[in-house]
Amino acid sequence: MNIGKNIQYLRKQKKFTQEQLSEHMRVSRQTVSRWESGEIVPELDKLCELCELFSVKLDRLVREDITMESEIYSAVTIKRVAPFTMARYVMITPNPESDVQAYMKRWAERSGLLAIKPDAMRIGWDFPYVSMEQQNRFSLRGYVCAYVLPEGFLTDAPGVEYAGQAEADYAVITVYEPFKAPFERIPNAYKKIMNYLNANGFKEKPQQNILSCFEHEYMKDGVSCMDVYIHTDGVNKADMYTDFV
Repeated sequence: MNIGKNIQYLRKQKKFTQEQLSEHMRVSRQTVSRWESGEIVPELDKLCELCELFSVKLDRLVREDITMESEIYSAVTIKRVAPFTMARYVMITPNPESDVQAYMKRWAERSGLLAIKPDAMRIGWDFPYVSMEQQNRFSLRGYVCAYVLPEGFLTDAPGVEYAGQAEADYAVITVYEPFKAPFERIPNAYKKIMNYLNANGFKEKPQQNILSCFEHEYMKDGVSCMDVYIHTDGVNKADMYTDFV
């Protein structure tokens, strides 16, 4: 049974001390310590309160080893992303991610982008304007792929839309080996960010001309990674600045 380890892991993810968790749960700090050491098990009503506090199902808290998630997900951080210009394209197909990524890679080669910057950052996000008929009758989905362009990059290569993005703050999580279980790991990454934002008083911040969310796939030390970004309210911390270009 992993209840004690799970409580400790979730407490640290929420950035609570034992004292802070004890105040939330209306028990002593010593009781929290005994829960985490496995010396005692919380009563059912306290288990239900813990599930609500940590946004986790009871069966998962009691039966699963949640600490294994540290091998799949990084901690959530807040990053300030520098302004950038992108070339983007959208496709609505049964497999839009792979289709539009292949299209944009050909464009990046044709435009000369990859010749001057082979590691040009490629990002993507779901395209929401797909009708229910397209989805249900034809199994179509939409996805946008974009390359972040270096400052001063010029090309006459047609076939993309150019757009600019202002400086913005994002909550970011890294998913390791996301495509081993894409329909579980990637949606769960978004959920983890939203839980973090809610727990720490941040808010989503929809704003015109700023992407609400996007994904960045890359390889690191031979491991497939995906960074998930969700736009949030400002934090004004210079050490969180990230320059894509």
